[in-house]
Amino acid sequence: MTYIENIFVCMIAPPLIAVFCAGKKRRSSFLFVIAGMGTCLLSAYINTFFARLYGADVITATVEIAPVVEEIMKLLPLLFYLLIFEPGRAHAHSAILIIAVSFATFENVCYLTENGAAELSHLLIRGFGTGAMHIVCGTIVGGGLLYVWRQPLLKAAGTFGLLCVAISYHAIYNLLLSAGGPLQIAAYLVPVATVLIGLITVNLIRAKRSKQAAAAGQHV
Repeated sequence: MTYIENIFVCMIAPPLIAVFCAGKKRRSSFLFVIAGMGTCLLSAYINTFFARLYGADVITATVEIAPVVEEIMKLLPLLFYLLIFEPGRAHAHSAILIIAVSFATFENVCYLTENGAAELSHLLIRGFGTGAMHIVCGTIVGGGLLYVWRQPLLKAAGTFGLLCVAISYHAIYNLLLSAGGPLQIAAYLVPVATVLIGLITVNLIRAKRSKQAAAAGQHV
């Protein structure tokens, strides 16, 4: 990737300034932005290292190496936050989302740098697709951790299982993407559809719980 370090420095400069200007409650959000972009940069280095180590071609590196490296790297800052600060559920969900979005944003910027920005329609589809994919994978791992860590015996096995699911989802996305043609369009649309289905499901569950709480209140 050409001048990826320079791009990284320019992109983290505003949130880094905001870290010193924001209050304690908001400071963590900007740190998560930096962490998300930083893990994307480190993932690029690690992907390149393993691709050269194993003599992998572009497709092999994209499908077999990148999903493993990127999902593990996205997990590390979240694990640090959960283990050290033990945040509440709402703060943890915000951290998951910000890290995933920042990772996807920096990845999209690097893609623009390498491939140009002439085809707006393609870039819009890719931007939404890649962003949704990273959000889905981040939510699978991060949201799952908030559940499985309630059970001490599930911490290690649950974390590994969630990571495997996210890696598999990411690998399928990259595989469809590398196929080109209609499969490439499907690759972009599947994560967006997953996000929409997830949002609808969450809203339905919340509405159901609200009705049950209201009904319970009336009985009391």
